[in-house]
Amino acid sequence: MAAGGKTVRHHDSWLRFADEAGQLLRPPKACTWSRRGRPPLVRVRAAGSGRISLAGLVCRKADQRTRLVFRMLVHHGRKGEKKGFREQDFAELLDAAHQQLGGNVVLLWDNYSHHVDAARRELIAKRPWLTIFRFPTYSPDLNPAEGVWAHLKKSLGNLVPCTIDDLAGLVRTRLLNGFMAETGLTTAPP
Repeated sequence: MAAGGKTVRHHDSWLRFADEAGQLLRPPKACTWSRRGRPPLVRVRAAGSGRISLAGLVCRKADQRTRLVFRMLVHHGRKGEKKGFREQDFAELLDAAHQQLGGNVVLLWDNYSHHVDAARRELIAKRPWLTIFRFPTYSPDLNPAEGVWAHLKKSLGNLVPCTIDDLAGLVRTRLLNGFMAETGLTTAPP
Protein backbone atom coordinates (compact mmCIF):
# COMPACT_ATOMS: atom_id res chain seq x y z
CA MET A 1 0.00 0.00 0.00
CA ALA A 2 1.59 3.24 -1.08
CA ALA A 3 1.82 6.36 1.07
CA GLY A 4 -1.54 7.97 1.67
CA GLY A 5 -3.50 4.84 0.67
CA LYS A 6 -3.02 5.31 -3.10
CA THR A 7 -3.79 1.66 -3.85
CA VAL A 8 -7.14 1.89 -2.05
CA ARG A 9 -8.09 5.22 -3.66
CA HIS A 10 -6.83 4.30 -7.12
CA HIS A 11 -8.97 1.17 -7.32
CA ASP A 12 -11.91 2.60 -5.30
CA SER A 13 -11.42 -0.38 -2.99
CA TRP A 14 -12.64 -1.45 0.40
CA LEU A 15 -9.79 -1.66 2.90
CA ARG A 16 -10.28 -4.86 4.89
CA PHE A 17 -8.42 -6.03 7.94
CA ALA A 18 -8.55 -9.79 8.56
CA ASP A 19 -7.87 -11.84 11.66
CA GLU A 20 -8.91 -15.03 13.42
CA ALA A 21 -9.59 -15.79 17.07
CA GLY A 22 -10.93 -18.54 19.28
CA GLN A 23 -12.59 -18.96 22.65
CA LEU A 24 -13.04 -21.91 24.97
CA LEU A 25 -15.67 -22.38 27.69
CA ARG A 26 -13.18 -21.21 30.31
CA PRO A 27 -13.76 -17.43 30.53
CA PRO A 28 -10.89 -14.96 30.20
CA LYS A 29 -9.64 -13.51 33.50
CA ALA A 30 -11.12 -10.15 34.39
CA CYS A 31 -11.18 -7.74 37.32
CA THR A 32 -14.21 -7.55 39.56
CA TRP A 33 -15.32 -6.15 42.89
CA SER A 34 -15.64 -8.05 46.14
CA ARG A 35 -15.78 -7.49 49.87
CA ARG A 36 -12.49 -6.51 51.45
CA GLY A 37 -10.45 -9.55 52.41
CA ARG A 38 -12.63 -11.95 50.41
CA PRO A 39 -11.29 -12.53 46.91
CA PRO A 40 -14.05 -13.31 44.43
CA LEU A 41 -14.34 -16.87 43.26
CA VAL A 42 -15.82 -17.65 39.87
CA ARG A 43 -16.50 -21.35 39.54
CA VAL A 44 -16.06 -22.68 36.03
CA ARG A 45 -17.19 -26.02 34.69
CA ALA A 46 -15.05 -26.33 31.59
CA ALA A 47 -15.77 -29.97 30.96
CA GLY A 48 -15.79 -30.99 27.33
CA SER A 49 -13.69 -29.84 24.47
CA GLY A 50 -15.94 -27.27 22.87
CA ARG A 51 -14.44 -24.28 21.09
CA ILE A 52 -15.63 -21.23 19.17
CA SER A 53 -13.51 -20.23 16.16
CA LEU A 54 -13.95 -16.78 14.64
CA ALA A 55 -12.71 -15.19 11.43
CA GLY A 56 -13.54 -11.59 10.70
CA LEU A 57 -13.00 -8.68 8.36
CA VAL A 58 -13.19 -5.08 9.50
CA CYS A 59 -14.11 -3.25 6.28
CA ARG A 60 -13.49 0.45 5.69
CA LYS A 61 -14.07 2.72 2.69
CA ALA A 62 -14.17 6.50 2.31
CA ASP A 63 -17.66 7.94 2.73
CA GLN A 64 -19.01 4.58 3.95
CA ARG A 65 -19.65 3.31 7.44
CA THR A 66 -17.24 0.73 8.82
CA ARG A 67 -18.53 -2.84 8.58
CA LEU A 68 -17.69 -6.07 10.36
CA VAL A 69 -18.14 -9.26 8.36
CA PHE A 70 -17.44 -12.41 10.34
CA ARG A 71 -18.04 -16.13 10.46
CA MET A 72 -18.17 -18.35 13.51
CA LEU A 73 -17.62 -22.09 13.76
CA VAL A 74 -18.86 -23.90 16.85
CA HIS A 75 -16.91 -27.05 17.64
CA HIS A 76 -18.69 -29.32 20.13
CA GLY A 77 -15.82 -31.80 20.39
CA ARG A 78 -17.53 -34.45 18.28
CA LYS A 79 -15.56 -36.83 16.13
CA GLY A 80 -15.17 -35.64 12.54
CA GLU A 81 -16.29 -32.08 13.32
CA LYS A 82 -14.14 -29.19 12.01
CA LYS A 83 -12.05 -27.59 14.75
CA GLY A 84 -11.25 -24.36 12.94
CA PHE A 85 -11.30 -22.39 9.72
CA ARG A 86 -9.73 -23.89 6.63
CA GLU A 87 -8.80 -22.27 3.33
CA GLN A 88 -12.23 -22.94 1.83
CA ASP A 89 -13.98 -21.35 4.83
CA PHE A 90 -11.84 -18.24 4.56
CA ALA A 91 -12.45 -18.10 0.79
CA GLU A 92 -16.20 -18.22 1.41
CA LEU A 93 -15.87 -15.38 3.94
CA LEU A 94 -13.94 -13.25 1.43
CA ASP A 95 -16.43 -14.02 -1.35
CA ALA A 96 -19.42 -13.23 0.87
CA ALA A 97 -17.89 -9.91 1.94
CA HIS A 98 -17.09 -9.10 -1.70
CA GLN A 99 -20.68 -9.84 -2.77
CA GLN A 100 -22.15 -7.93 0.17
CA LEU A 101 -20.02 -4.79 -0.21
CA GLY A 102 -18.96 -4.99 -3.87
CA GLY A 103 -15.89 -3.37 -5.41
CA ASN A 104 -12.23 -4.23 -5.29
CA VAL A 105 -10.64 -5.34 -2.03
CA VAL A 106 -7.32 -4.42 -0.44
CA LEU A 107 -6.83 -6.96 2.35
CA LEU A 108 -4.37 -6.54 5.21
CA TRP A 109 -3.51 -9.44 7.50
CA ASP A 110 -0.72 -10.66 9.73
CA ASN A 111 2.19 -12.95 8.83
CA TYR A 112 0.69 -16.11 10.32
CA SER A 113 2.20 -19.13 8.52
CA HIS A 114 -1.18 -20.26 7.13
CA HIS A 115 -1.55 -16.90 5.36
CA VAL A 116 1.48 -17.49 3.18
CA ASP A 117 1.18 -21.21 2.34
CA ALA A 118 0.45 -22.60 -1.13
CA ALA A 119 -3.29 -23.07 -0.50
CA ARG A 120 -3.71 -19.39 0.42
CA ARG A 121 -1.66 -18.25 -2.58
CA GLU A 122 -3.97 -20.30 -4.82
CA LEU A 123 -7.02 -18.79 -3.09
CA ILE A 124 -5.67 -15.28 -3.78
CA ALA A 125 -4.75 -16.01 -7.41
CA LYS A 126 -8.37 -16.99 -8.22
CA ARG A 127 -9.68 -13.55 -7.15
CA PRO A 128 -8.57 -10.72 -9.47
CA TRP A 129 -10.45 -8.16 -7.33
CA LEU A 130 -8.22 -8.96 -4.32
CA THR A 131 -4.92 -7.25 -3.44
CA ILE A 132 -3.03 -8.46 -0.36
CA PHE A 133 -0.67 -6.61 1.98
CA ARG A 134 0.84 -7.95 5.17
CA PHE A 135 1.29 -6.14 8.45
CA PRO A 136 4.82 -5.76 9.80
CA THR A 137 5.86 -8.49 12.22
CA TYR A 138 4.47 -8.11 15.77
CA SER A 139 2.13 -5.20 15.03
CA PRO A 140 -1.32 -6.15 16.39
CA ASP A 141 -1.95 -2.50 17.30
CA LEU A 142 -2.30 -1.70 13.57
CA ASN A 143 -5.05 -4.25 12.99
CA PRO A 144 -8.54 -3.17 14.14
CA ALA A 145 -9.70 -6.80 13.95
CA GLU A 146 -7.38 -7.49 16.92
CA GLY A 147 -9.31 -4.81 18.82
CA VAL A 148 -12.56 -6.56 17.98
CA TRP A 149 -11.32 -9.82 19.53
CA ALA A 150 -9.78 -8.00 22.55
CA HIS A 151 -13.07 -6.20 23.22
CA LEU A 152 -15.01 -9.42 22.82
CA LYS A 153 -12.80 -11.35 25.24
CA LYS A 154 -12.89 -8.52 27.77
CA SER A 155 -16.69 -8.49 27.63
CA LEU A 156 -16.74 -12.26 28.24
CA GLY A 157 -14.61 -11.98 31.39
CA ASN A 158 -16.13 -13.61 34.48
CA LEU A 159 -19.14 -14.87 32.50
CA VAL A 160 -19.64 -18.58 32.92
CA PRO A 161 -21.66 -20.12 30.08
CA CYS A 162 -22.83 -23.67 30.73
CA THR A 163 -22.50 -24.97 27.18
CA ILE A 164 -20.61 -24.12 24.03
CA ASP A 165 -23.92 -23.08 22.43
CA ASP A 166 -24.49 -20.58 25.29
CA LEU A 167 -21.01 -19.20 24.61
CA ALA A 168 -21.80 -18.91 20.88
CA GLY A 169 -24.90 -16.84 21.73
CA LEU A 170 -22.86 -14.52 23.96
CA VAL A 171 -20.24 -14.07 21.24
CA ARG A 172 -22.89 -13.15 18.65
CA THR A 173 -24.51 -10.52 20.87
CA ARG A 174 -21.24 -8.88 21.99
CA LEU A 175 -19.41 -8.76 18.68
CA LEU A 176 -21.16 -6.05 16.68
CA ASN A 177 -19.58 -2.72 17.75
CA GLY A 178 -17.20 -0.26 16.08
CA PHE A 179 -13.47 -0.65 16.73
CA MET A 180 -11.61 1.61 14.25
CA ALA A 181 -10.78 4.25 16.88
CA GLU A 182 -8.21 1.93 18.54
CA THR A 183 -5.88 2.09 15.56
CA GLY A 184 -6.02 5.86 15.04
CA LEU A 185 -6.87 5.31 11.36
CA THR A 186 -8.95 7.95 9.65
CA THR A 187 -10.51 7.82 6.23
CA ALA A 188 -10.63 11.13 4.41
CA PRO A 189 -12.02 11.62 0.92
CA PRO A 190 -9.26 12.05 -1.71
